[in-house]
Amino acid sequence: MKDIKLVIVGSIGIDSIETPHAKEENILGGSASYACVAASFFSSVGMVGVIGTDFPNSFRKLWNDFEIDLQGLQIEEGETFRWSGKYEENMDNRETISTELNVFENFQPSIPNSYKNVPYLFLGNIHPKLQLDVLNKINSPKFVLIDTMDLWITIAKKELEEVISKSTMLTLNESEAKLFTNKNDVISAAKELLKIGPEYILIKKGANGALLYSKDSIFLLHAYPVEICCDPTGAGDSFAGGLMGFLANYDSIDKKTIREAMVYGTITASFGIEEFSLSKFQKINRNDIDNRFSKFTEMFKL
Repeated sequence: MKDIKLVIVGSIGIDSIETPHAKEENILGGSASYACVAASFFSSVGMVGVIGTDFPNSFRKLWNDFEIDLQGLQIEEGETFRWSGKYEENMDNRETISTELNVFENFQPSIPNSYKNVPYLFLGNIHPKLQLDVLNKINSPKFVLIDTMDLWITIAKKELEEVISKSTMLTLNESEAKLFTNKNDVISAAKELLKIGPEYILIKKGANGALLYSKDSIFLLHAYPVEICCDPTGAGDSFAGGLMGFLANYDSIDKKTIREAMVYGTITASFGIEEFSLSKFQKINRNDIDNRFSKFTEMFKL
């Protein structure tokens, strides 16, 4: 068994997705799936999530092919979380058609003993009370990244503030940052969020890349330009997974390494959106990611 350097906690789902160009039903999704697969290109990773007894064996085989450690995978009687959505022409906006929480509704993350000393932890978009519960079970992690959404900002802000105060980096999108802080611009919002306690605020801007804020610097990263965006579902989780996998592999959290990790995160995510679900990831390797990284950095040279 590999020594697990990174643990990722999040949702596991079965998705049905329609875009302006195609439709796929009953495909593998969920924040934990995307993040773990993306991270696996760089580092050993353990997954914490829940599935139902209806979960296809082919999906578990996919995780095994990426050598994802599944000691933290919980199997409950019932059906797996299901989500269906439809994307608009611009692929930035989407409509949720249906959400069936199923076994995910009562998810209580169980942390194996072998995960409790991991140095790197990514807490995906789940209720902040659950994020906090997981964080309290991990012994002094070196770097903690948490994701959130507008729902938790609205209904569980107190718990969210507590888990943010214990994190190293918070990631959220621009509208969520403004909602949380009641600020009209993203820079002011990031400054307010830094006051809660994290060292970094990572603002996701979709096709427009990402912004990283710390007390003494701002880093702007554009997204890698892809010719065809087939399915943007899970892009943010793939980005976060690639970022955390890179950090865990190099075991360094200085400013330069974090910025490089962000670039590798956006490169990894750029592959994922080229096909539905995790299909593209099954066709690439680390060399493909490194080659695209080189092409991307060449775009910025004067």
